[in-house]
Amino acid sequence: MSSKARIPPPRQPRLPGKPPPPQAQLPPLRAARKGRGTVSNHDSRYLSVTVEREFDLQHEAVDDDSAPDAARHGALATECRPETAKTIIARNRSPDVPFDQSINPYRGCEHGCVYCYARPTHAWLDLSPGLDFETRLTYKANAPEQLEAELRAPGYQCKPITIGANTDPYQPVEQRYRLTRQLLEVARRFRQPVSLITKGQGILRDVDLLAEMAAQGLANVAVSVTTLDRELKRRLEPRTADGATRLKVVETLAQAGIPVSVLVAPVIPALNDKELETIVARSAEAGASSAAYILLRLPLEIRELFEEWLQTHYPLRAEHVMSLVRQCRGGRNNDPRFGYRMRGTGEFAELISQRFQLACKRYGLTHRDERKGLDCTQFRVPAAAGDQLCLL
Repeated sequence: MSSKARIPPPRQPRLPGKPPPPQAQLPPLRAARKGRGTVSNHDSRYLSVTVEREFDLQHEAVDDDSAPDAARHGALATECRPETAKTIIARNRSPDVPFDQSINPYRGCEHGCVYCYARPTHAWLDLSPGLDFETRLTYKANAPEQLEAELRAPGYQCKPITIGANTDPYQPVEQRYRLTRQLLEVARRFRQPVSLITKGQGILRDVDLLAEMAAQGLANVAVSVTTLDRELKRRLEPRTADGATRLKVVETLAQAGIPVSVLVAPVIPALNDKELETIVARSAEAGASSAAYILLRLPLEIRELFEEWLQTHYPLRAEHVMSLVRQCRGGRNNDPRFGYRMRGTGEFAELISQRFQLACKRYGLTHRDERKGLDCTQFRVPAAAGDQLCLL
């Protein structure tokens, strides 16, 4: 049998003055903004009418935190406005989280973590879960007073309170408003046990309060360590401390006698999952006593925001990452079912679970549970000004 070489067809001559045939154009990628996690600002899902704003590139590149309303006009400044909270203690019955009560002194988070599961809550304010979530914040100005009122309520039953379950209580604006410290001062007076979750080094400012409370079994801390890769951190969590600094926070807290847990969260397939064992090992070395992990979740608007982020920063890896995510979520982008949403299902999710358990066993870390080690029996309501004195 003889084989014949395939001869390509001859080129058709182009007629003088005739333009070349049009070629398919990919939609332009949105530009990453310095110091911000997401690359877009989609409107709230609750709005029936949406408006798309266009900014010139020169204006859009501004990042001046001194301009109060610049975020509305294309610049990426941070604005933080007060609100008066009617209640401050939020309650839940989720079997997936180890606490029943929580407090979040801030709405939105300047850290800008692109994967943050709290982003969709900004839609309740008719704001975008994208850039609005990072730049248009609110703080609960009366949080300390409201907490004291709720702890004094006759029907209050003492249970541990987690501070920062939704947004970080030590994000940059805490330096200005100091709400978290004031909440801790109230909790100390009432001997109310608390847990804190953070990835901010600002918690070191409150080591004095936390050490005093921890000595009485009234405080512990969980530090989120997502990656030790500084470049990945810069893109994934732009306004947070790097991994080495967070491990130093773990070490400082542990040396002060404060029980510290490390959250490896989220574990993102093909991005940071390779660091799982290293983070566990370094955390144990720094003094952490327990650890936990959460597999990447993409509910509601987060899916689109995360996919945009992938296409912007890791375009060649984007499809592989999303393929593994879907493998862990039963073929979907997200699985909201209790019992599965934090861990996922399938072979890849099971591999992550086994790796994590083996790493914790090797380095002597237990499973994290904020409620363990916190003593609710010490709770008391201190006398307030004007109270009638007790006769006995």
